[in-house]
Amino acid sequence: MSESKSTRILLVEDDRNFGDVLRSYLEMHNFDVDLAIDGIDGFEQFRRVEYDLCILDVMMPRKDGFTLAKDIRSKNSEIPIIFLTAKTLKEDIVEGFKIGADDYITKPFNSEELLYRVQAILKRSQRNKEEQESQQEEYNIGKYTFNYPLRVLYLKSANEISEKTKLSPKEAMLLRMFCEQRNKVLLRSDALTKIWGEDNYFTARSMDVFITKIRKYLAGDDSIEISNIHGNGFRMIVKGEAGSEL
Repeated sequence: MSESKSTRILLVEDDRNFGDVLRSYLEMHNFDVDLAIDGIDGFEQFRRVEYDLCILDVMMPRKDGFTLAKDIRSKNSEIPIIFLTAKTLKEDIVEGFKIGADDYITKPFNSEELLYRVQAILKRSQRNKEEQESQQEEYNIGKYTFNYPLRVLYLKSANEISEKTKLSPKEAMLLRMFCEQRNKVLLRSDALTKIWGEDNYFTARSMDVFITKIRKYLAGDDSIEISNIHGNGFRMIVKGEAGSEL
């Protein structure tokens, strides 16, 4: 399925020949693609143009893909990012997901695979936006109030806001799923499929990173607990609420 011409992609790849091939292939499927040859050039282009998705090589001169992704995330926490890498080390892949990657493709790869992943991520991003418009806006979690459209978590103390945390899109989606499944088991496979688009080792490791972050965000209320349910998933309870008994 081809996307509309208005979909714009930033491709950052230091191998100019390989980058030209990828750009031509994506343009054949009706994407607008800008090619940068290193991280510094890529960030300058990102600052000038509004993109729908970024595809970043990891190993690049002057500024590597991980550093570039952090710079991009500092300006836009929502734009999807796909990493391209010749490395197969699990530690590097997990590092990419910690930064906020939406997908990770190891070289060499089939161009059709990249196209499929790009289309899947864009569809998921659009679906998430539509769901966000129709979902409940605020959730109360113990001493916290979670505003999903704004992706903000508020901690109230003596009826005043004492702490405010801005969540990333994936963090917000995961916390919303916990709120909707409060005191019930949130199946790992359901969360991975809905938020990451697939259930595999690497997305599962990414989800573990996000679970750790959400636990830290909610650490200001001792009554809130997110526990591991072995072989199944996770369960968020607020002690003292109906249905919170273990």
